[in-house]
Amino acid sequence: MSSREFKTSPFAEALLCGAAKHPKRDCIVVSDQRVTYAEQATRARVVGRSLIALGIERGDRVGILMANGLDYTDILFGASLIGAIPVLYNARFKAREIAHVTSDAGIKVVVTNDVTEQHTDYVELLNRADVRQAPSLQTQVFLGTGQREGFMDRETFYGLADTVDAGAVDQRHAGTAVTDLALMFYTSGTTAMPKGCPLNHIVLQYAGVVGGTERLGLLEGDVVWSPLPMFHSAFTQPLTGTLHVGGTFVSMTHFNPDEALDLLARERVNVAFPAFPTITLQVLNHPRYTPETLKGVRVMLNVGPPEELVAMQALMPHTTQITCFGMSECGGSVAMCHPDESLAQRSDCSGKALPGLEIAVRDPETGETLAPGERGEIATHGISVFDGYYNDPEKTAAAFWEDGWFRTGDLGVLDQDGRITFKGRLKDMLKVGGENVAAIEIEGYLALHPAVNLAQVVGLPDDKYGEVPVAFIELVPGNHATEAEIIDFCQGEIASFKIPRHVRFVDEWPMGATKILKYVLRERISAEMGLG
Repeated sequence: MSSREFKTSPFAEALLCGAAKHPKRDCIVVSDQRVTYAEQATRARVVGRSLIALGIERGDRVGILMANGLDYTDILFGASLIGAIPVLYNARFKAREIAHVTSDAGIKVVVTNDVTEQHTDYVELLNRADVRQAPSLQTQVFLGTGQREGFMDRETFYGLADTVDAGAVDQRHAGTAVTDLALMFYTSGTTAMPKGCPLNHIVLQYAGVVGGTERLGLLEGDVVWSPLPMFHSAFTQPLTGTLHVGGTFVSMTHFNPDEALDLLARERVNVAFPAFPTITLQVLNHPRYTPETLKGVRVMLNVGPPEELVAMQALMPHTTQITCFGMSECGGSVAMCHPDESLAQRSDCSGKALPGLEIAVRDPETGETLAPGERGEIATHGISVFDGYYNDPEKTAAAFWEDGWFRTGDLGVLDQDGRITFKGRLKDMLKVGGENVAAIEIEGYLALHPAVNLAQVVGLPDDKYGEVPVAFIELVPGNHATEAEIIDFCQGEIASFKIPRHVRFVDEWPMGATKILKYVLRERISAEMGLG
């Protein structure tokens, strides 16, 4: 599908089309909950009417803070149908970040429930954030059981729909343009507050629809499994692709490998989008997993070091694994592999740019476009690149070159055929005794150790070398390894300055949205070594 062939409608239009064409087909499945296309459209229209009754106008912000579930998709579609802009709070944000997002986005209504995520009570979190002090906020809605002080309850919220004409939602939807803002993500910050990423309806859907049809090979009625958090582009990308082909989107309230295995079989999944080894490896290393488990899954998308991707592919003989490169600012994937490519091409690199997009590698200091094979900062340009960060002209200016190309902040190399290979974050480079070391290179080698489930490498300040690498490792369940064994595994196989000076074993990772927070690991080892 070329960019010229990409004729899209507002985000929620695909739901309405599905409700008209195949009303009884399952649209959304979340764990043991499910709704058909007709049911989801009806539920979304009711939400839309209730929001109109609360005074929500076109372009107003509706905040969603909750775990995955049908409440989430109801509010997402309902707000979108009336031209409001859903703002997806990262469910792992703390009170300070929640307060910032509420004020920065200008949220008028925030909706939550009592389904906890990682033991988080969202009502308590919103109260600690004191979001009622945000100048824009008018209403807090609680869709859980019973009532909570300061929140409108479920019965009252849904009862408001009866006060609004049934045709009001479709009337609002008809006035929505594809260039209108469709949704806002907030990227998780490390040292600064999260940045708002507003996406219009084109950017929101492009990676899902074009990447889905051109690279994932989505077909009419496919069942797509994506267990990722619904506040992330790794949810909206496969969702929009699934809706485009009239498929069924399968998710989970909380990821659990036992439940995942049950879902994959029960729902007869044929496309999987787990994306991250932290999820996929829990399935592949589960005692119940066999090579026949994924027999019905044609294609799966994962992102990780080449060695890890090759190892995972070996465990999935009936499934073709592809990888990708992307970011929230572009609605998800910018480049994706194709299932017809070789194993090396599907593992060593992230594929070619999607149609309608361009990728270049530039000198991060001068902006000069580098030749194939030279490492530099990955830049992209085209139809699915957002216009800039919300309320932050300085960060927006810093994120684009003068000619309008978006600076991803990632290192990469292009080959002669236009395939991009990810080489780590610009900020994830270690400087060891004057040598540049990409953490991802060490992580990729450590993944070859049979006892290593996942490895993450960070830099530790060092008087002699400036900094030295340290590895944090999660072992394969039931396996054992020592620090000395891991270090010995590297001896003579990778350059001495790349060998981790320390190894620490972990059972749980400090997580952002879907990524491991390396700055927490750096702080942890620095504190242990008495370096602050």
